[in-house]
Amino acid sequence: MNVNALVEPAIQLQEITFCKYQLTTVNKNIVLTFPQLLQLRTNINKLGTHDSVCDIIDNDNFVLLFVADKQHLIYLDIPQLLSLKNTIDSFFSPFKSVLF
Repeated sequence: MNVNALVEPAIQLQEITFCKYQLTTVNKNIVLTFPQLLQLRTNINKLGTHDSVCDIIDNDNFVLLFVADKQHLIYLDIPQLLSLKNTIDSFFSPFKSVLF
């Protein structure tokens, strides 16, 4: 049986304007400014370390995370947390030159 299904990633991050970004999770669209995106990146990098993930797995198996200056609360299980970490890391990794 061959099933062709279009599967979109559960978490996406895209640039809207120069300093506005949209984070799309499973059930929420959140507009972020650049400083809010940097704060989210810092929080996700803290939660995404090996020790933190092991602690999360041992305790609750999920994370409640405030986003955009505590305007939004998102629920992330371990795969979603790691997916968000990879999405944010890949968003910052390619160098985009402003001049060219």
